[in-house]
Amino acid sequence: MSAENRTPFVRLAKRTEMSRRNMWLIRIGSIVIALILGCLPMLLTGTNPISAYGVIIQGSVSRPVYLRQTIRTAIPLLGCALAIAPCFKMRFWNIGAEGQITMGAVFATYFALFWSGKIPHVALLIIMAVSGAIAGGIWALIPAFFKAKWNTNETLFTLMMNYIAIGIVAWLQGGPWEGRKGSQLIPMFSDEARLPDVLGVNCGWIIVLVLVVLMFIYMNKTKQGYEIAVIGDSVNTARYAGMNVGWIMMRTMFISGAISGLVGFIIVSGANYTLYSGVADGVGFTSITVAWLSQLNSFAMIAISMILAILEKGSNTLQTRMSVPASIADIITGILLFCMLSCEFFINYKLIFRHKGKEVNG
Repeated sequence: MSAENRTPFVRLAKRTEMSRRNMWLIRIGSIVIALILGCLPMLLTGTNPISAYGVIIQGSVSRPVYLRQTIRTAIPLLGCALAIAPCFKMRFWNIGAEGQITMGAVFATYFALFWSGKIPHVALLIIMAVSGAIAGGIWALIPAFFKAKWNTNETLFTLMMNYIAIGIVAWLQGGPWEGRKGSQLIPMFSDEARLPDVLGVNCGWIIVLVLVVLMFIYMNKTKQGYEIAVIGDSVNTARYAGMNVGWIMMRTMFISGAISGLVGFIIVSGANYTLYSGVADGVGFTSITVAWLSQLNSFAMIAISMILAILEKGSNTLQTRMSVPASIADIITGILLFCMLSCEFFINYKLIFRHKGKEVNG
């Protein structure tokens, strides 16, 4: 058999480098392809794609009230993406942000329900925020401890912890924290336990923007950020350099969980004003997309979070104004996310084709 016949028709190879211009061309091209592909499900349902895209934009940013709603959606996405970024940088796959958000919301809710009116407004909010962060941190610390001690699978462990947290809230809804008997609802927060608005949106947006700066500094300018990067590159190298890998894992997961718990506080105190089993509402999973699309860059997460929030808010408007089924709106969002994620693949890898005895890069 000739060497040509033994060579695969197409091979995958990692790119050594790519110019910033070409990177942006690929990203822009992926968005264009996504918009074109998104037209297909709309055409199948008899919807005008141009009008549909116009409705998505109008329904998310065309008026101040719409823009404020979009920002409210982006706040937890950005905060949670910041939370999981150091874990992913370390190659510790924290899929438990949903549970960490939920537990942060639970502890914040306890103080909102039973301490409201007993202490000043600002002090109550600070206690709620700190307790939510500690609860989220401890919840994340559990799988990190098992990983460091017995090398358990962190993906499955953190994923299962989500359902335990949701179960705890479900028990509280129908048990000790139930408001009216049989309602399965926890009472709404009083005004003292609610975050104030700044420019028409709860001040959680200020908190997460501060976290953007702090996380950027932490990941890029501190010793701990350097340790996280080394472990992500090679655990063996980190151990050879004398790093306590298990301790660093637990410390990083506690910080991650604490930020997620703080997001839980922002959600219940700044948006929902109550607690229920679906309080995280998929933010923990969607934020994984935000983190990957931004390449774990804190400032890039702001733009990605806003794009996803625009899609979510605009898709809801699309359903109400043009009677487009919810599934179609979800398909459009999924196509856009898939293409945006796929572009990162072609930035990092290239396809090599065999063509008449020669290899051609693609």
